[in-house]
Amino acid sequence: MQTVAIGIDLGTSGLKAIAITAEGQTVAEAYASYPLLTPRPGWTEQNPTDWVEATASVLVELVQKLGQGGWEPVSIGLSGQMHGATFLDRHGEVVRPAPLWNDQRTASACAEIEATVPRRDLIQRTGNPAVTGFQLPKLVWLRQAEPEHYARTAHVLLPKDYLAYVLTGQMATEPSDASGIGVLHLESQNWDTDILQALQLNLTLFPQVIPSHGVVGSLKAEWAQATGLPRGLPVVAGAGDNAGAAIGLGLSNARPGLGSVSLGTSGVIFIPIQQPTPDPQGRIHLFCHADGGYHLLGVTLAAAGSLQWYRDKLAPGMGFEDLMLEAQSIAPGSDGVVFMPYLAGERSPYLDPDLRGAWLGLSLAHGRGHLTRALLEGVAFSLRDVLEVMHPLTKINKLLAIGGGARSDFWLSIVGSALALPLARTTIEEGPARGAAILALVGAGLYPNVAEAVRATAPEDFEVGIVALDTKPLQERYRKGLRAVQGFKVGG
Repeated sequence: MQTVAIGIDLGTSGLKAIAITAEGQTVAEAYASYPLLTPRPGWTEQNPTDWVEATASVLVELVQKLGQGGWEPVSIGLSGQMHGATFLDRHGEVVRPAPLWNDQRTASACAEIEATVPRRDLIQRTGNPAVTGFQLPKLVWLRQAEPEHYARTAHVLLPKDYLAYVLTGQMATEPSDASGIGVLHLESQNWDTDILQALQLNLTLFPQVIPSHGVVGSLKAEWAQATGLPRGLPVVAGAGDNAGAAIGLGLSNARPGLGSVSLGTSGVIFIPIQQPTPDPQGRIHLFCHADGGYHLLGVTLAAAGSLQWYRDKLAPGMGFEDLMLEAQSIAPGSDGVVFMPYLAGERSPYLDPDLRGAWLGLSLAHGRGHLTRALLEGVAFSLRDVLEVMHPLTKINKLLAIGGGARSDFWLSIVGSALALPLARTTIEEGPARGAAILALVGAGLYPNVAEAVRATAPEDFEVGIVALDTKPLQERYRKGLRAVQGFKVGG
């Protein structure tokens, strides 16, 4: 039988598992969904038991497909949504539903953290300020708002690390996901005990930190029996979703100057770097990478999500292709219409949950095509804002374009003009699950290190034709729009 590694991605809407060969070829995949809970405005949660049930279902389906193809799994790697908090008692039982990465309940907790540890020190030590979506503020919030649950909490795990615990009985994390908690010292890649002591938090709440390709433990007998997987199969720590997707795309410090731009629900720019060099103002994230190095990460919260909202709410029944055709008939600059894509507040570089979206400069002469083109341009310039913070910190030569919005040549041309960088596509779409599987190949000993695995499995890329435009006037107009919407923030 031929060997494969399994990669699992515990996402926000569902769980995906794939199996790849040592050369990086995908031979099987499976998927299961689960609900998102929104018990109050601004709160997003999930039941960890739903993740476990989805994992069992997906692994059974995947093993059946592997058996039919004559493939034998040698390891499992994990990836998943970052920042979530799975609170466990001393018996390892879930205390309450897990708040997720996009949960916004922790504003007062962030204020408490930065009142105790100055923002400048936080950024210098952990790479980031206190951010509402991070795990550390969730723990402080639990102490503030639900002291009875905090008193029961003996451990707090990230979503994918909770899954590793369920599969193996062992608790561990790895640097790429742990650096999104808010208390990992980036240079040492271990917990910052000074910050924990200042916040009066016990170090024992957090699991040990091992390399991303390190083995957390062996698959428990009951899981082997329930799924058909080999008993004792190594379970590898893996990576947070952005770092996992980057490994799957071949983005590591072994390929300097190459990053990615994602046009998914959110817009993400990911750049590997060798040294932990944060933006002094914390306007973009600095995290550990799964290759042992680091990466810069900037997020605009409503990229393709803005287009989805627009189509669903204001152009129901219209197809995306039809909207794009209408937008293509409009000249660059949308005849003065500007869209501010802050429909969900904004992460990078403003870290302002109260910013809101708007179309500005409308007149009776404008139509739907102007609105659509302005939206596409507005998202592109929000990504340009991210890139401008990154430029002084590292060299960027080319970006791989991924996500649903990247399927549009027209939108990519707008984004490429705004970013003034070459863009390329790849044929890879498996995302974080693929990166988790590649790390599992290393954990199983099929490659000596992550760099070799990335080189061997990196997909080909194909540059996209970009129409170069003078975007300076458009960018100035966008900046004026930003100043306008900053004066109309929620509660302002």
